[in-house]
Amino acid sequence: MRYLKREELQIASRFLFLSMAIIVIRKDMKSINLGVKIEEPYLNLLEKMLLQALNERKELRKDMRDKKIQVHLEKKDGMFTSYLFICQGREEIRSYFHPAIRKKVENILQELMIRALQQFPPYASANS
Repeated sequence: MRYLKREELQIASRFLFLSMAIIVIRKDMKSINLGVKIEEPYLNLLEKMLLQALNERKELRKDMRDKKIQVHLEKKDGMFTSYLFICQGREEIRSYFHPAIRKKVENILQELMIRALQQFPPYASANS
């Protein structure tokens, strides 16, 4: 049974998975320093992705505060993680299968990457 409205759940789940994507981006930024020979282009891309993600999360946090939406980790086990979504006194617990969480975060990362790549100027080919 659903207790939160569709829009409330969309805002809260986007906030949740975007926060996870931010963690992944930050970890990737640290690991690139360890093993890539020409790291600057990758770091620039990740920095743009991180900036976009942080700005979007800031807006989502504002929406959540205005609509009185909260997300809390409820329970984590080997295969599933459950989160408690609260909005104006209504509560809903949702359980996510770990591979499904990974896929949602992956989709957000791809979305951020596409948007970040569109911000870079086109490069001339090496043969020009």
